[in-house]
Amino acid sequence: MTIVNFTPWIALMGGACIGAGALLLLLAAGKIAGISGIVAGIGTQADKGWRVAFVLGLVLVPAVLFASGQIAVPELTSISIFKLALAGLLVGIGTRLGNGCTSGHGICGIGRFSWRSLVATLVFMAAGIATVTVLGLGA
Repeated sequence: MTIVNFTPWIALMGGACIGAGALLLLLAAGKIAGISGIVAGIGTQADKGWRVAFVLGLVLVPAVLFASGQIAVPELTSISIFKLALAGLLVGIGTRLGNGCTSGHGICGIGRFSWRSLVATLVFMAAGIATVTVLGLGA
């Protein structure tokens, strides 16, 4: 397997920013930055304002960076719409089955020393590794 455009310092900075943002939301507002819980709460919780602002930030910041030319838009022409839709559906089903997504469990849950989140993250990672191995996508 060949890693293309490996940028460990940028990845480290990005991870630190995500962790700092999750910590800031937890300390300042007492909220957990798990994306699936935030999005689900838009339709069911009374505190919609911060949830909508959070999701808008997730969408608008990359859009601004793509529009400014600071980041290249990923090329997806080699992947069929069917595969993208199926992948999205499977991620959604997995999120419901796992009572949260990778960001919620992997970043926020493990950061709060949750055993459930540790187990969920290990299962996510094992399933991803198994999928790549079985489908031969790692070569």
